Formats: sequence, structure tokens, C-alpha cells
Amino acid sequence: MKRRLRPKPDICLSTLRSLLKCAVLAGATTLASCASTSFVSTWKAPDAQSLKGEGSKVAAVVMTQNESTRLSAEDSLAREITRRGGQGIPAYTLIPNEPTQDEGTCQKAFEKAGINVIVVMRPRAVTQELNATPTAGGYWYGGGYYGYGWGAAWGPAYDIHTDTNVFIETLVFSMKQNKLVWSGQSKTTNPSNLDSLVREVADAVGNEMKKEGLI
Repeated sequence: MKRRLRPKPDICLSTLRSLLKCAVLAGATTLASCASTSFVSTWKAPDAQSLKGEGSKVAAVVMTQNESTRLSAEDSLAREITRRGGQGIPAYTLIPNEPTQDEGTCQKAFEKAGINVIVVMRPRAVTQELNATPTAGGYWYGGGYYGYGWGAAWGPAYDIHTDTNVFIETLVFSMKQNKLVWSGQSKTTNPSNLDSLVREVADAVGNEMKKEGLI
């Protein structure tokens, strides 16, 4: 059962140092594993209305102080939004500096551009964990090698590997409703690169919001 936690609905007031760049670099060391995304927690505004009739212009915001990472991630997020039928617009094309400046400046820029919905992604943490996966059974020698085989353990063998987990908080704001309508904290295991990480999280967010009747 997922925990539902109400997040703090701030777009630009907090100064956030993103862990996204180091997350992607860490994930690159685990290319042999397939990435997977699940939600640690989600939240929906009790009185939130569907976003279907609010317009197609969606601002893609990634909260990071690393400029090159921000540009690349916002481009990826905007493409994913467009692929799903909206008009994804990278926030850096509307806000020249990284989006942690005062809220009023951000809001004016979005209003001027005719933005209807704002999707914000901000990395929260990167963790690594050691896991052991059972593989084929042990060995045992019979016949002429019986004496040698007796001293060998019979039991499962294990593949020892390290998994990298990237936690991303996604916030969805409605300009028309003037509030945060949905949020979720996702966990992606072993992302191979920035594009795949954004794509995985965007897919998961879209599926959750469909379930909630928001899109």
C-alpha cells in the first residue's frame, strides 16, 4: 500500500541542489540491469479537477543548479510530454536562469507564455544497495570423485551486485486551478542515462495520473 503524503507546494522558493547528475553517472555503472520505476508515495488534491480541458501548453521544469543537466533533462521531459499529446515546453526557454528564483518572476514568465500546466521534477536522493540473487545450485561429485565432492557444499549460489536507486519528486501544477493538483515520489532502480530516467518517471507519472482521472 502506498503512503500518501502532502508535499510542500512550492515551485521556485526553495533552493535545491540536484543529485540528478551524480545519479545518472552512478546508474551508468549498472547498465547490465534493467531500470524499473515504482512510487514510494503519491498525493492528489482532494478537490483537484481533470486537466483535460485546461489547454495543451505544459512547462517542463527540472530543479537543478547544474545548467547543462537542467537543459538536457528539461528537453527530455518536454519531449515526453509532447509524445503524450501535450505541447511540452522546456522551462529554460522561458526562464533563463535556473528556476529557484522568486515565485512571482516564474509565474509571470509562465503566464506570458500561455502555460496551462507545470510539471516539475526534482531529485531527492540517490542510494546504493548490495543485493544477492540466487543462481544455479551448487555442485556435488559422485562416482570416483565421491570423496572430494563430499567436502563441497550443496546449495544455492548467489550473484552479488549493487543497485543504484534514484528518488525523484514530481509535482504537477494547474495554472487554471492555481494550485498543486498531484505529486509523487518515485524510485528508479539502475537508470542507464538521463533520457531513460526521465522517460521512465514520465511514464509512471502518466499512468498514476490516469488512474486518478486527472488526464
